[in-house]
Amino acid sequence: MPKVFVHGNPENNKLWTVLFDELRKRDIEDLVALSPPGFGAPVPDGFEATQTGYRSWLIDKIEQLNCKVDLVGHDWGALHVYGLLAERPDLIRTWAADVVGILHPDYVWHDHAQAWQTPGIGEEAVKEMFGLPPAETAAMLTTFDIPIEHAKEMAPDMDVTMGECVLSLYRSAAQPEVAKLGQKLATLEKPPGLVFLATEDPFTGTHAMCESMAELLGGKICRLEGLGHWWMFAGAPAAAEALVSHWE
Repeated sequence: MPKVFVHGNPENNKLWTVLFDELRKRDIEDLVALSPPGFGAPVPDGFEATQTGYRSWLIDKIEQLNCKVDLVGHDWGALHVYGLLAERPDLIRTWAADVVGILHPDYVWHDHAQAWQTPGIGEEAVKEMFGLPPAETAAMLTTFDIPIEHAKEMAPDMDVTMGECVLSLYRSAAQPEVAKLGQKLATLEKPPGLVFLATEDPFTGTHAMCESMAELLGGKICRLEGLGHWWMFAGAPAAAEALVSHWE
């Protein structure tokens, strides 16, 4: 059964390198890393880089596999997982994701997101982050605790196209849109879930928000103490153990 991973912003599928190595050590081989359009993959003609557009993209990708999958998402990849879960839970056997606090009705988008959601300010903000020389971008990524060797692999995809997709995606998800998704998920029957709660992640709301939404979604919590948003590097061994147990 495929284990399908979906990353978020501002990433490409190299994000999963360390975690995949840990999973292979545990005899997990059928690993699939999907890259959303504009985030390490081309943007098809006519594609709408919105919350619903990416949800439809993910549904299509999973349908093409012609079997149920174990689905894992990080950052916006997690929100794509939640979107699919709300529409097509029949496509997955299990799910695992982080940033669940974003679905809470009291969640307030972080400062970067609010800037991107604001016309004019958002356009200026992406110029400061996307489309820069790769070496400069890689150095910036290391300030978020992304190891330099992986930052260098991710930097080239942080181009102008990604910046444009960021603006469109975040503007489509201004509150109360993600809160509505959380409310819908709370009413549905769902496959077994696992929620990664990195205790130092500044982008997912309070621990109480995460715990509340995990309970509403029926997801068991894997608490990653002392780790931040990019927990899949330093936290790869613990995350791999939690995933293997979850899948079993």
